[in-house]
Amino acid sequence: MTFQNTREFARELDSKDALKHYQEQFIFPKVNDKRVIYFTGNSLGLQPKRTKAYIDEVMNDWAELAVEGHFYAEKPWWDYQERFAEPLSKIVGALPSEVTVMNTLTVNLHLLMVSFYQPKGKRYKIICEEKAFPSDQYMFQSQVNFHGYKAEDAIVEIKRREGEHNIRLEDVLAKIEEVGDELALVLIGGVNYYTGQVFDIKTITAAGQKAGAKVGWDLAHAAGNIKLELHDWNVDFAAWCSYKYMNSGPGNASGCFVHEKHHNSDLPRFAGWWGHNKERRFKMEPTFDPVHGADGWQISNLPVLSLAPYLASVEMFAEVGMDALIAKRDHITSYLEFILHEIDKEVESTFEIITPTNPEERASQLSVFLHGEGRALFDYLMKNGVITDWREPNVIRLAPVPLYCSYEDMYDFGQILKKGILGK
Repeated sequence: MTFQNTREFARELDSKDALKHYQEQFIFPKVNDKRVIYFTGNSLGLQPKRTKAYIDEVMNDWAELAVEGHFYAEKPWWDYQERFAEPLSKIVGALPSEVTVMNTLTVNLHLLMVSFYQPKGKRYKIICEEKAFPSDQYMFQSQVNFHGYKAEDAIVEIKRREGEHNIRLEDVLAKIEEVGDELALVLIGGVNYYTGQVFDIKTITAAGQKAGAKVGWDLAHAAGNIKLELHDWNVDFAAWCSYKYMNSGPGNASGCFVHEKHHNSDLPRFAGWWGHNKERRFKMEPTFDPVHGADGWQISNLPVLSLAPYLASVEMFAEVGMDALIAKRDHITSYLEFILHEIDKEVESTFEIITPTNPEERASQLSVFLHGEGRALFDYLMKNGVITDWREPNVIRLAPVPLYCSYEDMYDFGQILKKGILGK
C-alpha cells in the first residue's frame, strides 16, 4: 500500500479498520479538553471501560459474602487464577497448564530463578542483553551475589556493535557458543524496552539449551504485543507484567510460564500454601505437595482485586485474537514510520528511528532519536496532547497500540510534531 500524509487518507484507513470499535472501549485522559494521542502503552496501558465492572463484582462479593466469597462468589476467589489458563495460554502460545498469574514481574523472575538458575562448578554464568531494563540488571546482580559470585564475572552482556543501535542475532549466538560450558542461564527481554527490538526467541532458546543452559524470557514488552509460541519454542520459563500492552492497571499482577517438561521434575522452588495440592490445601498438611503445572509455583493467597482488571483485559484479548491484533499493529506502526519520514522531509531536524525497520524484528514501538532536538520538544508534545515518554539523551518512544490508537492519531501526531519543531 502507498501511504499518504493526509487526514483524508488516515480516515480512510480507520474506516477499514476491523478493530476500530475497540478504541471506544477505553478511557482516554484529556489535555486542553481534548482526548490525548496515547503512545505510552509500552509503559502503562489505558483503562478498559469494562474493568470497573470486574472490580465491582469482587467488591460486591466481599461486601455481601465476606470470607465465603472464596467459595460462593460467582467467580470463587480460591481458584480465580484458573480462569486465566485458557485465554492467557493463547496469548503466549502455551498449554493451559503452563501458565499462571501471581505476584509482580520481578518477584516472579526471582522466584523462577530459584528453579532455573542453579550454578554449579564452572557452569555459573548468565547471558543477558546490554541495556536490559534496570530491574532485570539489579535482579541479576543480586542473584549472582546471593550464590557467591561477582557480577562482573558471572553476568555476560551481549553488546551492540559500534555505531549500531540493535543487537545482531549472530552476536547473541556467538556469545552463547563462546561462554559454552560455563553458561548456566540465558535470560533476555523478548522485546528490548529502549529500542523496541524483538529478539528471535525460538533460535536463541535452542542455542542456549544446546549449550546446556536453561533459557528464560522477560516478556514485559512482548506479552500482548508479539506472536509468542512459548511451548513450541521449548522455552524453559518466562514471566511478564500485565499493565503495559495488556492494560490491567498500574503495577498489576504478573503472568508466568513454566514448560510442561518441568512440571514433574525435582527442580527446587520456594513453596507456599497456594501452590499446594488444591484438593488437600485446607487439610493444613505439613509437607508441600505442589499442584501439577505452573500453578505449583504459586505461593500466596491470590490478590483477587489485582487479578480482576487483568481478567477483564485477557477476555478482551480473547475476543480480538492475536492474529488480528498483530495485523493492525504492523500496519499502523508502518504508517507511523511513514509519517515520521514525511515530517522529517519538511523540517530541518533529522529523525533517526533506532527500532529495526524489519517488521519481524519490531512490534508496537518506534524509538526515535531526535537529532538536534532536546527535552523542550518532548514537553511541547505533552502539553499539546501527545502522551509519549523521554529517554536520555534525546529519544522518544512511540507505541501505537492497535487496540486504542487510530490512523488519524498518527496523522495528528505528525502535524503536532512539525509545529513543535518549526515553532522553536
